Amino acid sequence: MSDNHALGFETICIHGGHTPENNRAHLTPIYASSTYTFDSAEQAIAVFKGQEEGYIYGRFGNPTINEAEERIAMLEAYGLKDKEGNQLKLKAILHSSGMAAVSTMLLSNLQAGDKIITHHSLYGGTQEMIDKILPGLGIESIIVDFHKHDEVVKKIKGDKQIKLMYLETPANPTLQCIDLEVLSGIGKEHGLIVCADNTFATPYLQQPFKYQVDFVMHSTTKFLNGHGTAVGGIVIGRDLEHMNTRVTKMHRLLGGNSNAFEAYLLTNGLRTFSIRMERHCSNAQKVAEYLNNHKGVAHVNFPGLESHPDHAIALKQMRNAGAVLSFELKGGFEAGVQFINKLKVCTSAVSLGTCDTLVSHPASTTHVGVPREKRLTFGITDGLIRMSVGIETIEDIINDLNQAIKLIS
Repeated sequence: MSDNHALGFETICIHGGHTPENNRAHLTPIYASSTYTFDSAEQAIAVFKGQEEGYIYGRFGNPTINEAEERIAMLEAYGLKDKEGNQLKLKAILHSSGMAAVSTMLLSNLQAGDKIITHHSLYGGTQEMIDKILPGLGIESIIVDFHKHDEVVKKIKGDKQIKLMYLETPANPTLQCIDLEVLSGIGKEHGLIVCADNTFATPYLQQPFKYQVDFVMHSTTKFLNGHGTAVGGIVIGRDLEHMNTRVTKMHRLLGGNSNAFEAYLLTNGLRTFSIRMERHCSNAQKVAEYLNNHKGVAHVNFPGLESHPDHAIALKQMRNAGAVLSFELKGGFEAGVQFINKLKVCTSAVSLGTCDTLVSHPASTTHVGVPREKRLTFGITDGLIRMSVGIETIEDIINDLNQAIKLIS
């Protein structure tokens, strides 16, 4: 099942990357082995030199991990062609977390003296990596409003040290959307490496490789796993030689590898990925419309609403508006805290992408350490609630939100 040319998206979710093993297990087993053996010294030499395929050491990969890697690569490449008109081939490397995947991508492509051009409202971990880790390595960042395309071009033309463009769309937690076609086009025209965090959208909703980006990253912890059972991340690249050499070497030396058990949980989660996303998106649209008309809610951030400033961009590049939204309660900080305390069905947690609805108050949790003035510039206001809409019965989600908002009004 390694060739997705004739397979549908849903079929790839279930069968992609699977190779039957000798004991004929229905699902790929958990290969809990730290190292692998060789029939001879000559075979070991051939495997180490890359002249023969084979497994060497757990940090370098194993069959359980490789199935997850190939399946996700197939989903990101689904229906896309390379320059010769053939099915696009991608290489994916599974990591222990989304941040490990981002770290491998950045450090395998940048060196001292290089600069990144990116935008506001990135995932907090990525923002801290760019702000606090990379400067110590001599790598600077330039923040630009990516909706102002002329300004982006001006910045790139004015600084030859800019090497990489970093995109995240939809962004966390404002759901800002960036035009992948336009921004990637600008980046490639000026010789930049272009990468995109596709965690919120997933390949079910959006395929950045369609717009010629070089790398795509995911926190597989979220929608790809879907059940909140395992932390993980993945980096996928279109330059196979670069992925198999420089990126693979950096991944192995940094040591941010995944493990067989979490890869097994990920592949099992992917089996229901497509049908989960269908319900996630349907429920999220209904929740957003409900909240948009609620008198206790000041504002709703959701690309599926015509009132969202990036609604047209979302329609252009996404199959649906997604499953994450945020909304501003009229009562500010205290209303946000009390709202969380009043929920009965929805779960208070800071992650997203699980089957159950997860709700968080960024100002008192994930961004509590960020100065209020800076937090507000990112659109993270005092009463902002982030919500990852689950697949529960929609009436139960809406009734829970309604009773919680009533109790704080």
